[in-house]
Amino acid sequence: MIEKLKIKDFDTIYTLMEISFPSDEYRSYHDQKALLDDPFYSIYVFRSDSRDIKAFISVWEFNKFAFIEHFVVNPEHRNGGIGSSILSEIVEQVDKTVCLEVEPPETQIASRRISFYQRNNFFFNEYPYRQPPLSQEKKAIPLFIMTSDSKVDKHIFEQIKATLYSQVYK
Repeated sequence: MIEKLKIKDFDTIYTLMEISFPSDEYRSYHDQKALLDDPFYSIYVFRSDSRDIKAFISVWEFNKFAFIEHFVVNPEHRNGGIGSSILSEIVEQVDKTVCLEVEPPETQIASRRISFYQRNNFFFNEYPYRQPPLSQEKKAIPLFIMTSDSKVDKHIFEQIKATLYSQVYK
């Protein structure tokens, strides 16, 4: 079961983010922590029986869709079904289309990640998309959007992209 992040656990989450993503894919410590004040943004954690954080997922919830910005299962707890359980719980909880970004399927790890999401009822949308730089010293990243339940048409994709650009990457 997932629960909302308690501020005292933010440092643990940020450390997991640093070891799990290239630096262009997450904000500075200060900017990431400041997002916790945004009403559209939440971080949920999955804890072990001993209360250690096994995984976290950050979600932006908008009127028409939700966006998973970061999703990390602690390397010590991977391949145990935690990721699938968390995705299923989030999709059920938000009760609307859920989207997320993935790297192009050009490496084995990127292809495995896409396959994981496909096994969990997400669909690969082949429209051009770039994640804008998260700060001046970071780079834009070519990615793709995956959506829960079905692919989206070009019009819906453009709406999702416009919302991400104006709300998440402002």
